[in-house]
Amino acid sequence: MSIALDYNPDAATDWGVEELDLTAYLARIDHPAVTAPTAEALRGLHAAHVAAIPFETVDVITGRHPGVRLPAVADKLVTRRRGGYCFEHATLFAAVLERLGYPVRRRLARVHPQGSGASTHMMLLVDTDEGTMLADVGFGASMWAPVPLIDGAEVDQAGWPTRLVALPDGRWVLTRRGDDGWTAEHEFAEGPPLRQVDLDVAHHYTATHPDSPFVRKLLVKRLEPGMATTLHGRELTVRHADGGVETRTVAPEEMGALLAQLGLELDEAELAAVR
Repeated sequence: MSIALDYNPDAATDWGVEELDLTAYLARIDHPAVTAPTAEALRGLHAAHVAAIPFETVDVITGRHPGVRLPAVADKLVTRRRGGYCFEHATLFAAVLERLGYPVRRRLARVHPQGSGASTHMMLLVDTDEGTMLADVGFGASMWAPVPLIDGAEVDQAGWPTRLVALPDGRWVLTRRGDDGWTAEHEFAEGPPLRQVDLDVAHHYTATHPDSPFVRKLLVKRLEPGMATTLHGRELTVRHADGGVETRTVAPEEMGALLAQLGLELDEAELAAVR
């Protein structure tokens, strides 16, 4: 006997993209209107987003995170001109791309798969006139450009090469070249559509669980051509694509000015929490 199920697999995947103010977003990243959903336009949007909106975990540290639903994310990253971490960046960017006519598939990725990393990263697979691409604006401000979903595809990320590797079991691994060769950054696979509730659960772990690295110390990252800046707690590291590295400890009284330089204007309560 067969049972007919009244089940629409797309019903639970509504991300509310029509609520997005696309004009305000394009102004936020200082990008002109997009006339067609092309790969070239995707590359321009990707770079502009990473350049304009920092990766930051202030709301995780202060315990005041508004969540990862699109209205809260857009209010924070666009209206209030703050930054966010991967779930926020990817949620916003996916909505933008869908409003512009790109077919988008949201996916969770396992960070540092060679170790014990959990599936706590969100990235996007985007269909374009040049084929499917991995768009990853929220991976710690380390991805300047999308990568073609092709085994062995290499793309320079503002001075740091990345390569996608396809495994026989259907997984894809994003790798980055460093002094010791290619290292796995994260892995993902095709699968059922990601639902908003899946992201809510992953966010709850990432933003509140004591084992999450985001709840321990502030993390702020910015990427620009040839230079990657990371503030972890009060340790500031500036890496250059030519191999140069500068590291120093930031004094508490310097934090406000430094965070403003990195694109974050915090109120006194927030500054007190992250110093």
